[in-house]
Amino acid sequence: MILDSIDRRILAALQRDGRLQNAELAKQVGLSPSPCLRRVRLLEEAGVIKRYVALLDPAKIGLGLTVFARVWLTGQDEETTSGFMEEVRQMPQVVECHLMAGDCDFLLRVVVANLDAYRRFQIEHLGRIKGVRNIKTDIPMQIVKTSAELPVGA
Repeated sequence: MILDSIDRRILAALQRDGRLQNAELAKQVGLSPSPCLRRVRLLEEAGVIKRYVALLDPAKIGLGLTVFARVWLTGQDEETTSGFMEEVRQMPQVVECHLMAGDCDFLLRVVVANLDAYRRFQIEHLGRIKGVRNIKTDIPMQIVKTSAELPVGA
């Protein structure tokens, strides 16, 4: 799908507020409601818009610690990497998992209540996954920027 400037304005507006009513969205992007809704539906059907979510404040729901875990596996064969990925997909504490090129095999963003909760998670879950050779954890001291919005160039 080729995105024009109106599609990009729709995407930017919905990233800022996914609960926008169609009439307000249409007003913001300079369309009448009917063509605006048609465009949103096409963006959804094409998979450009994957889903709508509510972004939560982790600290306000008892998940005040985010850590980044770098994971090295015993091998990079299909069985080891696939097994690791499948296990990680089942762990709600892991909110991002990236297969890496470079020093480590995977980089995980893990959200937990506190340092003790992370320690337990690492010992009882992450470290028990077959094929995990080493885990190094980085603890951020301050969040400088976090965003779920992609730069769509509206």
